[in-house]
Amino acid sequence: MPEGDTIFRAARTLKAALASKAVTRFETVLPYLARVHEDTPITGRVVEDVASHGKWMEMRFSGDLILLTHMLMSGSWHIYRPGEKWQRRRVDMRIVIGTESIEAVAFNVPVAEFHTTESLARRPGFNRLGEDVLGAGFSEDGAVTQLKSRPDLELGEALLNQSLLAGIGNVFKSELAFACCVNPYRKIASLNEDELLSLARTARTFLQANVRENSKDGIVTYTGFRRTTGRANPTDRLWVYGRAGQPCRKCGTPIRMQKQGPGARVTFWCPNCQR
Repeated sequence: MPEGDTIFRAARTLKAALASKAVTRFETVLPYLARVHEDTPITGRVVEDVASHGKWMEMRFSGDLILLTHMLMSGSWHIYRPGEKWQRRRVDMRIVIGTESIEAVAFNVPVAEFHTTESLARRPGFNRLGEDVLGAGFSEDGAVTQLKSRPDLELGEALLNQSLLAGIGNVFKSELAFACCVNPYRKIASLNEDELLSLARTARTFLQANVRENSKDGIVTYTGFRRTTGRANPTDRLWVYGRAGQPCRKCGTPIRMQKQGPGARVTFWCPNCQR
C-alpha cells in the first residue's frame, strides 16, 4: 500500500523522467481533468517539477498549473517508453502524460485535481499537512510538538493523522510503535518527551531507509519490499505488521492484531515488548 516512502520514490522517478521536458500528449478518463485540458491545454507546457508531500504528489507545469494526486490504497504511477506495453490494463488508466521520450501513466488514481498555486494553498487535507517525515525541512522537535497537540488520541491513531505527521501509513504505524517499545493504544498524553522524540526520530529513519537510491526504485505500489528490521532475509523484513499469531522476533510472544480508531485500521503489536 502506498505510504510516504512509495510516493517519495514515485515523485523522484517521475521528476527524473519528465522534468524540463515539454508535454506532447495528455490523455485522461477523468472529466474534470479533461475540461481543464480543453480550456487550457496541457500539451505544450513544460514539466517544471515533481515533488511529494507526505502521501500527496504534485506535478508542476509551466503557466502555474499543478496536478495534485493521492494514491489512497490502490493507485500507482508507471513510466514507459513510447509504444512500450503497459503492465496494467487500459481500463485502469486514469491519466497519461507523454513527452517525446517518456509516457507517465497513472493507474487507478482515486484523487487527481488541477490547481493553481493559489487554489492549492486552500485545498483541504493538503494545506494543513503536519511535519513531512521525508521532507528536507523535517524537524524532530516540530514532530513532537505536533503529536502533543492531540493528547486525546491513541498513538496508533495519531501516527496516521496526516495533519500531525505526513507520510506514515498503516505498516509504518505498527513498526514504529514496536521499534520504540510503545503500546499503540496508549494516549499521546501518557507519552513522555523521550518516547515522543524516539518515535519522531525512528519515523524519519525508517522512511529514509526505504527511499535510498539502492533500495527498490520502482514506481508501482509496494507489493512487499518495505523493510524495517534491517535483516537480509526477506521473510524477516518487518517486526510485527502482518504477523498476527506469529512469535515476536525479540521475545517469542505471539503478535496480536486488532482494529483501531474510527477508520478501523488494523494494528499489530507485541503484548510483552509493548506493555
